[in-house]
Amino acid sequence: MVKKTLLALFCATSFFVHSQNGTISPYSFFGVGDFRGKGTVENQMMGGISMYADSIHVNLRNPAAYSRLRLTTYTLGVSHREFRLKDFTEEQNTSVTNLDYLSVGLPAGKNMGIGFGLMPFSSVGYRLVSEISNEDEEQVTNIFVGEGGLNRAYFSLGFQPIKNLGLGATINYNFGTLEHQRLQRVEGVQFGTIDNRTSKINGFDFNYSAIYTPKIKERYTLYSSVVVNTQINLVSENSEVIGSFSQETGQEIEVVDVDLEAQNLSNTELKIPTTTTLGLGFGEERKWFMGAEYSFQKFSSFENRFLGQDNVQYQDANSYAFGGYYIPNYTALSGYFNRITYRAGLRYDVTGLVVNGKEINNFGITFGFGLPLSGTVTDRFSNLNIGFELGRRGTTDAGLIEESYFKINVGLSLNALWFQKRKIN
Repeated sequence: MVKKTLLALFCATSFFVHSQNGTISPYSFFGVGDFRGKGTVENQMMGGISMYADSIHVNLRNPAAYSRLRLTTYTLGVSHREFRLKDFTEEQNTSVTNLDYLSVGLPAGKNMGIGFGLMPFSSVGYRLVSEISNEDEEQVTNIFVGEGGLNRAYFSLGFQPIKNLGLGATINYNFGTLEHQRLQRVEGVQFGTIDNRTSKINGFDFNYSAIYTPKIKERYTLYSSVVVNTQINLVSENSEVIGSFSQETGQEIEVVDVDLEAQNLSNTELKIPTTTTLGLGFGEERKWFMGAEYSFQKFSSFENRFLGQDNVQYQDANSYAFGGYYIPNYTALSGYFNRITYRAGLRYDVTGLVVNGKEINNFGITFGFGLPLSGTVTDRFSNLNIGFELGRRGTTDAGLIEESYFKINVGLSLNALWFQKRKIN
């Protein structure tokens, strides 16, 4: 049953790669879209902290955690987000549902584990309308539409060279297509103008981490972690088509390919700066845990020359996260609620994005539950994770849009005894 389920999950990979519409945020207009790699549901519901590692869960953001893995684990996550978008005069409600990750973790010997999978890295999905009057007092309407995104395939290795110290590394391959379209219509003019820009992007990056978990008085554990996601070097193969269309029928009248070679824009580099995350926590294994993380990134060096957006600047980014969990009684033979994992956290992100001179920051409150599954011997370690997030991003100042969102996460973490020697008594 486990193998059949795993096969079905990875048969869905083609849908995952080609059919994702991961966001409806107007802020995905900038850079390479909304960054989405927030980790598994378990980590997200603790404010997104990545330092915690155990023997039955996959950790997508901290490869050193694979050194603790003792059972074959495969997992997937789905999310649904309800958005309320508002500016100074009006508001709009919308929603989006996504498959967030498919992943497998395998123990690979004593104190060693590997993992691989697929997840979204960034998403573009917006439709913006701007209306102004020109010098002749004619109404000019600009419509901006974007879609696409980048996916990430990864392979991770974690091992424990000495007691309580885990080290790990991940190689990520990022790939995808971003499409941006601008339509302009002038009141009383028969034809409008169209500008379509497409970027086919790919590139690698690496993630290195270390976790140190010494015991304190035999009962408690101190958690410390360092994660370094190296600079993401992306190559963008660009194309641009401009032309006109009939305002009455919408049909394209005349379009031509722009000579990007002459502008040195046919192939450009996108360099997303290194991110470093430091974490510190404390707890009692299988009982409770609380921890905090701080991340920083020199995002001020980022640029996307091909899009050439005038109203955006980038500054250094940083994030603050706090979260934890509580299990009433992990070994309880009766009383299902005693074995539920209760998680909660909060986070504040200074994203580094500055639009119209205003910082676009994000604040979120998270909470959720890990529900044990029953069945076979290994199923008692498997769990269904349900999480919730309330948050707000952006501002209505300077003609911008404020996003309020409610997110529901559902994650399935299943365990098996594959690749382990069976003992005969």
